[in-house]
Amino acid sequence: MYTAIVRAKVRKTFERINAGDYLQMVDSLAPEFEYRFHGEHALGGRRTTREAMVRWWERTLRLLPGASFDVQDVLVGGGPWHTRVAVRSLVRGDLPDGGRYENTVFQFMTLAWGRVTSVETVEDLQVLERALAAVADAGNAEARAAPIAD
Repeated sequence: MYTAIVRAKVRKTFERINAGDYLQMVDSLAPEFEYRFHGEHALGGRRTTREAMVRWWERTLRLLPGASFDVQDVLVGGGPWHTRVAVRSLVRGDLPDGGRYENTVFQFMTLAWGRVTSVETVEDLQVLERALAAVADAGNAEARAAPIAD
């Protein structure tokens, strides 16, 4: 029963992100957390504060507007005091050059009593970096910016 509740909550959070509401995700973070996105690019880096996460989501929506997640799998293990979650989703969106961004995203999360204490995001960095280059070439220099970190 607990795993079904967590699975549904994760799917609902991605639905809210697809609707442009990333704050539900930010609000699910524990007071102390770590969010790590692999790679040295505009969306990469490590964040540990709510303010940095809000800035990261704002940047993400500026660089990849309209991108959406199609959650394929949500695996849940453990009890409420230490829950491990693995998510595999497809992310898709239009690029300013007329191309299409499509990638597989893997996220590994740890929760404690319903709050997210860590997130690690991994995706094909070559595909992501090509998409960011297309955004930069279309005039958005932020796509080549350093990662938001704190």
